[in-house]
Amino acid sequence: MNEQKRMIWLSGEIVPLEDAKIHVLSPTSQFGLNVFEGLRGYWNEEQGQLYIFRLQEHAERLLKSVKMMRFDCDYTLQYLQDSVLEIVRANEYKEDIAVRQTIFVDGFGNWASTGPTGMFIAPIAKGRQLEAESKGIHVCVSSWERISDKCLPPKIKLGANYMNSRLGQMEAVRNGYDSTLFLTADGKVSEGPGSCMFMVRDGELITPPVTSSILESITRTTLIQIARDELGLSVVEREIDRTELYIADEVFMCGSAVEILPVLSIDRLNVGNGDEGEVTKRIEKAYFDIITGKKDKNSAWLTPVY
Repeated sequence: MNEQKRMIWLSGEIVPLEDAKIHVLSPTSQFGLNVFEGLRGYWNEEQGQLYIFRLQEHAERLLKSVKMMRFDCDYTLQYLQDSVLEIVRANEYKEDIAVRQTIFVDGFGNWASTGPTGMFIAPIAKGRQLEAESKGIHVCVSSWERISDKCLPPKIKLGANYMNSRLGQMEAVRNGYDSTLFLTADGKVSEGPGSCMFMVRDGELITPPVTSSILESITRTTLIQIARDELGLSVVEREIDRTELYIADEVFMCGSAVEILPVLSIDRLNVGNGDEGEVTKRIEKAYFDIITGKKDKNSAWLTPVY
């Protein structure tokens, strides 16, 4: 598909991309006053089916963000899900996709406005985050502190919150890294820019708790369940010290957008032997078998488009 010719869902209508416009003086344009979800869809060639992964859970989290931001909004859970399916079908995708679903404050108000609200849904073709020839990424610990529940709560998937991620990511790239990890105000490991993190130490899979200034990630929750129920791994949610990153056996990042990214080094120190670890490989295979519809056991997580 020519992505410039794709269709966009905008406030109840399906319109060409070039006609999907929001006024420059709207609060979402001026102040980043919007909440959003990033979803993934995976094409199963054998079944001729496109599956949206955990559509209901994403819609539920979007409504929680709306509530915490006190937007004037009457979208229902079912409406949010049906709208995603409608626009994906309109574009007739038969390949892996990413979908951005955003509820925004429109009109001519200011940063304190609660309405009127609109919504756009923008699907786009998108393959695997990590190319086949790549083994993983190299990251640093950011000099920027992660936002917290005391200032800009990271559990709200708010457009403006991602400026914190922007600062950390741009710093990392300028210094020759692929990405970064933030620390909390207490110096504990938090998450990456748009991704959560896991590490393996002494056979245990460890991840920061939701109180460590992280997004309540759907992918993170999924991987915890897969690790425990499918792979029989010991999973621990606890605070992580920075120095533990340097002596971890394995580290990987995860999220709807980044999928699963093995971390090969942190601050120029190899993680383990500097290659993707065996536990990470097992989790990655189990995850992709599920999200692409190759396993029936977790079919409730998949919403067919066609």
